[in-house]
Amino acid sequence: MFIYAIKGSTLKFAAAMVLSLAVLLLLVIFVPTYEEATLPVLNPDGEEIRFDNIRTDADRRDFLSQFGWTVSDKEPFYEEVSIPKAFDSVFTAYNEMQKTQGLDLQKYGGKICHHYRYEITNYDGEGTVYANLLVYRGRVIGGDISEGKMNGFVFGFFGDQKDNSENES
Repeated sequence: MFIYAIKGSTLKFAAAMVLSLAVLLLLVIFVPTYEEATLPVLNPDGEEIRFDNIRTDADRRDFLSQFGWTVSDKEPFYEEVSIPKAFDSVFTAYNEMQKTQGLDLQKYGGKICHHYRYEITNYDGEGTVYANLLVYRGRVIGGDISEGKMNGFVFGFFGDQKDNSENES
């Protein structure tokens, strides 16, 4: 038969450890995580634009249709791109445009994302126009509508209302 004696200080230490772990566990469970508060982005019809759950080609096409864009049935251009950690003046200006549509590429500096380029079929103008999407882990993190020629226009997903009669409400 074994007899084990426990000193009072050992019991106090064990109780303190159990209590500390319980408090830590309660803090982890009940203290909320704070994310940057952002207002929902609404389309001209007042519906909320969804930037997440973008995993398939159909999801990307549906995403663009939220803004009134129709894309070609052709396979989109695809490449992986790296978002720079430090933005130069051009990327800073591009990110300012992203911020106007509720996005911010700064958070993704140093990350590799997926770039998809679709040909827009309902742009009211001359030349080829593309929709560019930057997708990271199933979420659109940036993108634009741009003209397919050198020094052509670039604007956000909502379009340039004075040049795009299909997107006017």
